Amino acid sequence: MQETPLCLRVGHFLHYTMSDSNTTDFTNPSTFILLGIPGLEAAYTWISIPFCAMYAIAMVGNFTILFIVKRERSLHRPMYYFLCMLAVTDLVTSTATLPKLLSIFWFNSIEISFTACLTQMYFILSFPGMESGILVAMALDRYVAICHPLRHSTILTNSVVAKIGLSVVLRSCILTLPYPFLASRWPYCRTNIIPDSFCWHIAVVTLACADIRISSYYGLFDLFSVSGMDVFFIAVSYTQILRAIFRLPTKDARLKTFGTCISHLSAIFALYIPDMFSSLAYRFGHNVPQYFLVLFASVSLLLPPVLHPIIYGVRTKQIRGRLLQLFTHRES
Repeated sequence: MQETPLCLRVGHFLHYTMSDSNTTDFTNPSTFILLGIPGLEAAYTWISIPFCAMYAIAMVGNFTILFIVKRERSLHRPMYYFLCMLAVTDLVTSTATLPKLLSIFWFNSIEISFTACLTQMYFILSFPGMESGILVAMALDRYVAICHPLRHSTILTNSVVAKIGLSVVLRSCILTLPYPFLASRWPYCRTNIIPDSFCWHIAVVTLACADIRISSYYGLFDLFSVSGMDVFFIAVSYTQILRAIFRLPTKDARLKTFGTCISHLSAIFALYIPDMFSSLAYRFGHNVPQYFLVLFASVSLLLPPVLHPIIYGVRTKQIRGRLLQLFTHRES
């Protein structure tokens, strides 16, 4: 995390900080101060408009998917069960982050309790991890549907789908627990001001006056063991899928079969590409303004919950048809 000057708008909160970081007068804080997007305070009203729109789209879109899949019995299939899991994780991710960010924009509510900060950190880390695992499960569904279509219903039974969903949730919940646990153990004797919009793990632990290398090492382990393995399994699945597609006799059959994967591939790109660019910007963007890095990181976290319902609403024939049926029924 890059060092940034403190924002002037928190001058009345300076009693939380210490004048000299080498002294020990500052004890562990009961609250943290989230600055939002330092440097863009004058534009908060305008910035809040697209963020509010993103929250509305994420909530309406994902609840709509849950409603349609629940009502339409023809959609009670593994692909749509996984899609509902994805919608739930998107709803939780949005709700754990955007209301607090909007309260900073609208009401200058920049305080967050230590417990709430660690809770937000947990949700920010665990639920995107669940999304990644669900995308792996959806890749498995595409693989079975294309490579073993006659055995799809016997391989991916409701029991198997439930076990996959449970394992994805448990994996993410368990592997994320060390982050807030370690963060709660560090002494914070410098400042409680977080120059960011959310309680990102790295933004919090860099405030600690202790050796936090164990958190960094665990973060690398988590990155390679979760995201790395998920990307590997998705790549293996699509390698097999492409091999099966290229064995089809006609071009139309190949295009039609590959078209069933477009929504899933778009969801993968919506999750991984913004996160990758955000990580690269933080690591190598030393000359990039801090407000751009914070803004880009915030958008990259909130983009998947917005794009996923749009992608599946537009690309999935059954969901699109049900939506049109609902609107035409209301009009009549």
